[in-house]
Amino acid sequence: MEQKKQNPTAENETLIVSRRIQRVSLHLAPVPRPLHEHDTQEQLGLFPCARSLKLEVETEKLSLYMRGKYREIQEKIYEYFHARPELQTPLGISKDDHRELCWRQMYGLIKEAGIRPLKYVVEDPGKYFAIVEAAGAVDISLGIKLGVQYSLWGGSVINLGTKKHKDKYFGGIDSLEYPGCFAMTELHHGSNVQGLQTVATFDPITDEFIINTPSDGAIKWWIGNAAVHGKFASVFAKLMLPAHDAKGVSDMGVHAFIVPIRDLKTHQVLPGIEIHDCGHKVGLNGVDNGALRFTSVRIPRDNLLNRFGDVSRDGKYTSSLPTINKRFAATLGELVGGRVALASSSTSILKIANAIAIRYSLLRQQFGPPKQPEVSILDYQSQQHKLMPMLASTYAFHFATSYLVEIYSQMKTTHVEQLVGDVHTLSAGLKAYVTSYTAKSLSVCREACGGHGYAAVNRFGILRNDHDIFQTFEGDNTVLLQQVAADLLKQYKQKFQGGTLAVTWNYLRESMNTYLSQPNPVTARWEGTEHLRDPKFQLDAFRYRTSRLLQSAAVRLRKHSKTLGGFGAWNRCLNHLLTLAESHIESVILAKFIEAVEKCPDASTRAALKLVCDLYALNQIWNDIGTYRNVDYVAPNKAKAIHKLTDYLSFQVRNIAKELVDAFDLPNHVTRAPIAMQSEAYAQYTQYVGF
Repeated sequence: MEQKKQNPTAENETLIVSRRIQRVSLHLAPVPRPLHEHDTQEQLGLFPCARSLKLEVETEKLSLYMRGKYREIQEKIYEYFHARPELQTPLGISKDDHRELCWRQMYGLIKEAGIRPLKYVVEDPGKYFAIVEAAGAVDISLGIKLGVQYSLWGGSVINLGTKKHKDKYFGGIDSLEYPGCFAMTELHHGSNVQGLQTVATFDPITDEFIINTPSDGAIKWWIGNAAVHGKFASVFAKLMLPAHDAKGVSDMGVHAFIVPIRDLKTHQVLPGIEIHDCGHKVGLNGVDNGALRFTSVRIPRDNLLNRFGDVSRDGKYTSSLPTINKRFAATLGELVGGRVALASSSTSILKIANAIAIRYSLLRQQFGPPKQPEVSILDYQSQQHKLMPMLASTYAFHFATSYLVEIYSQMKTTHVEQLVGDVHTLSAGLKAYVTSYTAKSLSVCREACGGHGYAAVNRFGILRNDHDIFQTFEGDNTVLLQQVAADLLKQYKQKFQGGTLAVTWNYLRESMNTYLSQPNPVTARWEGTEHLRDPKFQLDAFRYRTSRLLQSAAVRLRKHSKTLGGFGAWNRCLNHLLTLAESHIESVILAKFIEAVEKCPDASTRAALKLVCDLYALNQIWNDIGTYRNVDYVAPNKAKAIHKLTDYLSFQVRNIAKELVDAFDLPNHVTRAPIAMQSEAYAQYTQYVGF
């Protein structure tokens, strides 16, 4: 029988496929290199160079440096819930049961654990935010419910009211006798607070304000604590005074009013008030969001929170601030604490997700060299690229939000006008940037844990759903970033007019001319490790990018304003402006991280933080390397060196990853770490999946 001729094309394809399979196999199971006489068997690991240079990190010292003076009160909260498993939120809890459990959690924290947050809202905001962070680590719904009661409802009374309001309401709010809510958002108006339609008309005959919801669009919507537990509401409405003109009333702008919504004894809804339940949500179902409609609800004149504007018995309006816009700005300026809290809480949630994903990745083993044990999945470069820059960002956010809390606390005690503006813009930017990053990272962490990450017991789904709304409430992130961009443009204008710049923006005055000059062709080619790890190079690169974006945005806005007008020009350049705002916030984050590294008193802890800081900085530069290459700020070989060093730093951070996440000091019942991590979590997991 004649032998068939072999098809040369098929033979070539077979060889090509064979070679590709062989190459993939070598990636998954690299051939060990020959041993030299100075080698040891231990050096045959996947990344021997990285392992041999592992830093020594004392977790306790690192944790103490990070958590500082508020560690004790957070431990008290963790210990309280650990000792009361009946107050820990079970999987699959119904909406109604979750709401009641969340109330019992808050009630227990106040009444049994003796945590009284309200006084810290003004006296020590850092301690208040630490309380909310710890409570949110137990259940994010609890952290939000605490925030509604003490920061929003309580904070509005303290910050927008005067002594008479504090004397009357402080004790009841603090003890939970007066549970309340914060009624600002309406069905048709969220971000545009000046456009609110609810009205409060003064009646000089009875010395009362009459609260009315004039249309369906004016119904107060998404109001936390309203559906079930709230008995009072801080209602934001347009203050209308009688006038002797064709309109018959004068609009004095948006003010806040204390409005009782339920009877203190019977808990029945009061006359003229309709309360509707907003129902089941994507997350945060422990918080009872509701809708409020007011029909001729009368409240005493004294219920006007009158710090920035008051009405006398005869209906005359007085204020220390001359215009509606200034009063509005002052009112909202006192409420930025909510944004500060969200930036801090979002960072806390990112810590939890990091701890779960990285601990899992350290212990989970898959594949390995032939006839050798399987290796940790965190030894794979792809897993390191997912998680190590994220861990570095988490540390960066920690120090940036700690700085924000610090200057917010200074603002509350000093009321320095320049500091007020700085806090307002920085809180907007950090809240937007951090919450957006965390939202994306939660999905990455879930994916990094494979199928086990999809189990509800491992918290990723719960964290992702509960955190998602952080991007929207206390200011939509896109709107907040525009506020940052607007302030940058204002500072840019003042820079050329010789005006005073806010503290965080000083670099615009100090170095803008340097940043906007042509890149130095020599330094653009420096690619040594010492240079790339120099904080000055890193921060200069961040600020250079921000300054170029700022200058080009100003030029584009000026050009388009001539044909499109101010609003049209802003809309035409909107994506550019959002990128500018994010770039500036990244510069602030890096600056505060570098400061934290330099201030660290312990040498080994400082070395570990420096490593993490370098990874954060160089990874950010690499992620936007196109921008730096387009203007020759970084030469091609330098770009390659940055990429190579970023990989190396990821390997190094991987080797101390356990110590870095342990320094978050999160108890087991908070992280609920995945299978094979701890006996308690394993028992929960196997029970949940029915093993």
